[in-house]
Amino acid sequence: MGFGDNKQSEPSQSEIEITPIEDLMREHGILKRLLLIYGDAEKRLCGYKPFQPSIVYPVILQSASIARQFIENYHQKLEEHYIFPRFLQEQIYVNLVCTLQEQHTAATKLTTLILQVANQGDPYMQGRQYMAHLLSLYKQMYEPHEAREDTVLFPAFQKLVTPREFEKLGEKFEEIEETMFGKDGFQTILRQVEQLEKALGIYELSQYTLHFTGKHLHP
Repeated sequence: MGFGDNKQSEPSQSEIEITPIEDLMREHGILKRLLLIYGDAEKRLCGYKPFQPSIVYPVILQSASIARQFIENYHQKLEEHYIFPRFLQEQIYVNLVCTLQEQHTAATKLTTLILQVANQGDPYMQGRQYMAHLLSLYKQMYEPHEAREDTVLFPAFQKLVTPREFEKLGEKFEEIEETMFGKDGFQTILRQVEQLEKALGIYELSQYTLHFTGKHLHP
């Protein structure tokens, strides 16, 4: 009998128990994919890839709207209300937490600018360069931001709380997510991001695979 003969159907996302830290980290996965969209849009705005204003600006606008709604008004608020205060209370990683909080504030202001410029949809070079600059700044700040949270803050947080506190926090996160985005809210947001990736032609993971031909390496 082959290994695949007894395969059972995979559990739905709502059936999989997600810890609060896993929840925050998979939300970082959404952020990473938004940053990939920003990176591709930046290349198009700068002329390194084909630029169609009727496609690129709506994608940026919708991506920034998701960043505002899901990352800034939801994910960041979870960190600010439930994660950061515990470190300040225990006087651990205080400087890191203060920096992360400052970057949250900066990101919110930056998204406001991105939304404003995307709404204008300026097809001329000066407007395109300004938009590309804004997207670059967002990526430049949030790539190290999320990396530091994933590798330092989140692992340390679990050591600061009891198992029961950790469990209750997971329930609270799930309750807030469902209130804001409905049942399976994460999957809803993920599908929106996937549609934006498809609009730019960057959805297929295989396109990022490197191939070797003899001594030569190419995408």
